[in-house]
Amino acid sequence: MSTTQNTEDYDILVIGSGEAGKYLAWTMASERHRSAVVERKLIGGSCPNIACLPSKNVIHSAKVRSFTRHAAEFGVELESATTSMKGVQARKRAMVEGLRRMHLDRYRASGAELVMGEARFDGERTIDVELTDGGRRRMRGERVFLDLGTYATLPDVPGLASARPMTHVELLDLDRLPEHLIVIGGGYVGLELAQAMRRFGARVTVIEYASQLAGREDADVSAAIHELFRDEGITVHLRTRIRRVEGESGRAVRVVADGPDGECVIEGSDLLVSVGRTPYTGGMGLERAKVKLTDTGYIVVDEHLATTAPDVWAMGECAGSPQFTHVAFDDFRVVLDQLHGGSSTTTGRLVPYCLYTDPELARVGLNETEARRRGIGYRLLTLPMAAVLRTRTLSEPRGFMKMLIAEDSDQILGFAAFGAEAAELMAAVQTAVIGSIPYTALRSAIYAHPTTAEGLTFLLRQQPEPAHEPAPA
Repeated sequence: MSTTQNTEDYDILVIGSGEAGKYLAWTMASERHRSAVVERKLIGGSCPNIACLPSKNVIHSAKVRSFTRHAAEFGVELESATTSMKGVQARKRAMVEGLRRMHLDRYRASGAELVMGEARFDGERTIDVELTDGGRRRMRGERVFLDLGTYATLPDVPGLASARPMTHVELLDLDRLPEHLIVIGGGYVGLELAQAMRRFGARVTVIEYASQLAGREDADVSAAIHELFRDEGITVHLRTRIRRVEGESGRAVRVVADGPDGECVIEGSDLLVSVGRTPYTGGMGLERAKVKLTDTGYIVVDEHLATTAPDVWAMGECAGSPQFTHVAFDDFRVVLDQLHGGSSTTTGRLVPYCLYTDPELARVGLNETEARRRGIGYRLLTLPMAAVLRTRTLSEPRGFMKMLIAEDSDQILGFAAFGAEAAELMAAVQTAVIGSIPYTALRSAIYAHPTTAEGLTFLLRQQPEPAHEPAPA
């Protein structure tokens, strides 16, 4: 790196244009702070380009495709219906391009500078940028913010790397339909994409090392997802450890694994790996910036998202925050409040979770597994989604909802719903939890008919089950 190159000084220097970084730059620039964002590749970060929004776009196309298979049930007669993955991709790419233009407009309107290139630290709060279009720039920030993101982890399995498996990035850009997709990993991403590909017409097999799908969820929720997959023709292998992979994804692959019944061989045409995330912190020279990392490569931060280096913060997934865009946006709010003299922290945040299978899984607060692990006694309210009349109008009665009530008060500890429009239903309960509103107050509310939220009327008019004994410490 050149030591004679001119250094450009900024009030606010953000590395990475993901959710937290872009909003921080836009906001501070609009307040007349000289601000710049250095982005390696994806304008706006992963969410609008290769992750959240593209996946939900493709998932909705898959839902429309599933409707065609049940068209007669809705009084619609179709002579034929086939999947065109090129059409699916055209719709998704049009959305992504529109989002990209929207981001560029926001940069222009705010006055924040967007620099496309690869950043590496050359000292404290100083970076050397290899520009995408050629050349270099040396930039220094009075305050620096790291929004580096993560990428899909490739586990160390013999033959896996040479098989050239897809991650969510490649699958969401696929112009063809896999004949038989093998999905390694039964977490949120793997489950969403497995169902979508199955609905488009692919054969799908899911391999999960743990004893259940969606390992962070309660056993009854996982069982409901497993039943959904079985009904849709998706094969699931639980408690299965992959020993080696042979072949090449896109042509023919063989997965050799050990399952409950011994060795098994699963053959398919394509392979998707979805087993976790790795932070984009390697090779950036963070040690020269005096920014410490955890043993797993995440940036060490305190409750204010400050790193070990003065005037350097980290936000989003690289800081170990829960891997959701809505959490990254809250990271932005935490940091912005400090820049304005406040003292917001990440401590005790109420984080909602949404799995966009069809039907959706949504939850907020404690689930039963977490309550028992923490030794928190609770009472339970449950209701099948079929009892919510809105689901009858949609012909989507699958699933259930449940609410955890404190053992010795009417405080809502947590809520989960697996069913149609579950995410919107969860938001109503989340608002009550934020406001410390007891469940009895929600019970007295009048909900519009026929909405999914009306299901709370029938859930809450019941008497909670007797207190559950917490698990032994």
